[in-house]
Amino acid sequence: MTCEGSIRSRREYVKLRGVTSIQVADETFVAAAPALVAAVVGDRGRWRSWWPDLRMDVAEDRGAAGMRWRVDGPVRGTMEFWCEPVLDGFVLHYFLHAEPAGDPTGVDVAALNHRYRVIGKRVTFEIKDRLESGRAPGDPAISESVAS
Repeated sequence: MTCEGSIRSRREYVKLRGVTSIQVADETFVAAAPALVAAVVGDRGRWRSWWPDLRMDVAEDRGAAGMRWRVDGPVRGTMEFWCEPVLDGFVLHYFLHAEPAGDPTGVDVAALNHRYRVIGKRVTFEIKDRLESGRAPGDPAISESVAS
C-alpha cells in the first residue's frame, strides 16, 4: 500500500539537522616525511588550480600536521588536510563539510558530493606524487634530507 505524496523525488533537497549536506572524507598514504607536506599544502598558488571555484581563507595552519580553511563559492563550509604520521610516512586525510550556497532548491547534492570527492582524490594524489617523486615502490619513504 502506498500513500500518495509520501515518496520524495530523488532531486528534492532534504536538510538534516546537525549534518552538513556535503560530506567528503578521504585518506591516502604518502611515503614521505610528514614535515614535507607543509610546503606543498601551504603554497597558496596551488589552491586556485586545485579548487578554482572556491574562495579559501585559512582558519588554521598547523604546518606538518595540515591546514584547515573556510571555503565559499558553490559550497560554503570548512575544508581540511590533516596529516597523521604512520610508519615512515603519513596518512593525508581530506575533509570537506559544507552546504550548497544560496537557495538549495534544485541543487543536486549527490553531484556536488561526487565532484568534491573526485577533486579531493586528484589533489591528494598530486601531493603524493610530488612528495614521493623519485621513490621506487618498496623503497623507504622520502626523508626531509633527501627532499632538500
